[in-house]
Amino acid sequence: MAEREKVAHLLRRATFGPTADEVDRAERAGYQATVEQLLAPAGADRGAARTPAPKLGADPYTDLPKKPTREQRQRAQQARKDQVQQLTHWWVDRMVAADHQLAEKLVFFWHGHWATSVQKVKSAGLMLAQQQTFRRDGRGDFGVLVRAMLRDGALIHWLDGQRNTRKAPNENLARELMELFTLGIGAYTEADVKAAARALTGWTVDRVDGTATFQQARHDGGAKTVLGRTGPLDADSLAEVILAQPAAKTFLPARLWFRFASGEPMPGPVRDRLSAAFAGHDVSALVRALLLDEQFTATGGQLVKQPVEWLVGAVRQLGADGTAGDKQRKQLYQGLTRLDQVPFKPPSVGGWPSGTAWLNTFATQTRVQLAQALSAAASPAFLERLSAAPVAGRPEALARLLVVDAWTDRTRAVLADAAKDARKLTVLGLISPEYAVH
Repeated sequence: MAEREKVAHLLRRATFGPTADEVDRAERAGYQATVEQLLAPAGADRGAARTPAPKLGADPYTDLPKKPTREQRQRAQQARKDQVQQLTHWWVDRMVAADHQLAEKLVFFWHGHWATSVQKVKSAGLMLAQQQTFRRDGRGDFGVLVRAMLRDGALIHWLDGQRNTRKAPNENLARELMELFTLGIGAYTEADVKAAARALTGWTVDRVDGTATFQQARHDGGAKTVLGRTGPLDADSLAEVILAQPAAKTFLPARLWFRFASGEPMPGPVRDRLSAAFAGHDVSALVRALLLDEQFTATGGQLVKQPVEWLVGAVRQLGADGTAGDKQRKQLYQGLTRLDQVPFKPPSVGGWPSGTAWLNTFATQTRVQLAQALSAAASPAFLERLSAAPVAGRPEALARLLVVDAWTDRTRAVLADAAKDARKLTVLGLISPEYAVH
């Protein structure tokens, strides 16, 4: 594989969609240097600085009187929806603008991993606080992240942790902690779930200030046995017990492989290498090992872009963020709703689907409409670079701008027929199989 193809593959997976200029720089730097730069970018993230997190204020429902009128409840409900929309639009903007793309992509990964939906949490503030936890702790010691998430107000509310008391244990958080977040199915027993639920008792969520508080009177301080360890376990010691399990060394590597490399299971040798890299629970060390593994570079064409990846990547590559008006931006955001992937609204605790689940007739129709809106909002610079190529060479020019390695003969023939119209050509490129699968 040529160096340009290798770094293009790397950037397609480790970012929300590289521009041609970013691939040029990566090709000059070389593959390994690009991996290191992705993991530890030099300088401040100016794109992130241009898109600061919104100041949401208090949850609108906290200002309601004890006996609100119907109109007061409706106003609070609308204000809450407005906060969620503001937060969602901001994050999509941040994905587009961020210079430190791998850091942003990992935040999105963690959002799908610790899948929490605002539709039940009903607080933009709690969802923003959770995301700030991902930004702060998501690239270091996984144990630190696990302990932070067991104190996360949004996750506690999402999985009924505030209802988990010594008198009435609730197993939801304990079960998902082991099954979906740390160990995987088959690595624990029902008795472990029951005991772990007792260890997690006592936490409540203050919806006014967005914090989770431990109340000793609600906590079961008795001895519990979880995964062979007995003692008066609490949230922190439970996390320690879980992360000491052999399954904890392989579970997260498998999840990262699934989202960044391939929908197919990891080959055994890759599993062994990534598990060894993750022995100290260092997330960045694991990501480095994944991106540098020889098998990673061989996974081209094995992932379908998620709708968020498809949309954000197209906006970045077309430069559409700076030219789209409010109406066009709203249309793009609404497109994510029609494609069934809206940030902060995963469908379940299992997160979003993957692979061919995103390739259906309705999704194709929606992508056509979105591609038309994106093409209409494309920057003059993008259109000038595309139009500067001879008509016969424009399919290849488009491939370079969209960071597609090559078109099939069938796709190239379709593109060639539209090559005189730069906007139409762009639409066809965005809805092509080669752009959807990477």
